[in-house]
Amino acid sequence: MPEFAAATVRLRTPEHAVALPVRTPVDLAAWAAAAARGLVGPDDGEPKLLDALAHELREAAADSRERGPVTALSYVPEPRLGELARIELSALVADESHPRLTVDLLRRYLAAPTPDSYRPPEAELRTLPAGPAVRVRHAYVQDVGRDGLGTVLETCAYGIRADETWGLVLLASWRSLAYTDALCELTDDLARTVRVTS
Repeated sequence: MPEFAAATVRLRTPEHAVALPVRTPVDLAAWAAAAARGLVGPDDGEPKLLDALAHELREAAADSRERGPVTALSYVPEPRLGELARIELSALVADESHPRLTVDLLRRYLAAPTPDSYRPPEAELRTLPAGPAVRVRHAYVQDVGRDGLGTVLETCAYGIRADETWGLVLLASWRSLAYTDALCELTDDLARTVRVTS
């Protein structure tokens, strides 16, 4: 495998997803308006729908930019419902504290319980075209109110070891729990499309 700096990383963009501009300087408002129009289509010109979706896409792009992933996608199979899931592919590079990147290190990183964990993470080893990997499902409670109730955020992540010096994390996250099985299946399919070339 090539070193990260010399590598090209690719991920298939699924149908109903839009690539978020996380690495290119763009006017987010103009980009989001055009992306919303592309998702809605030319025949559904409801201004409220377009404005709401453009606002959500602009916020999604700004949020993902803060984490600096290699690529990020907003999955919007039904534009009237807005973003169903966020998908990000990020790089992890070995450093002095962890000079060798291993699948076990990726497992410990992704499957570490947090104070916000809703239930214990579930991890299993996988083999992908891009390299050995670990798949981790996790759920967190966010935005807890005074009443002690919060919103559950589900995630399905793959830690992929490209070589000893770097790896990739494919992370899908969503709040619509009724779609958990379908979104885990989508994440599994996308993980098989990750490619690394020099």
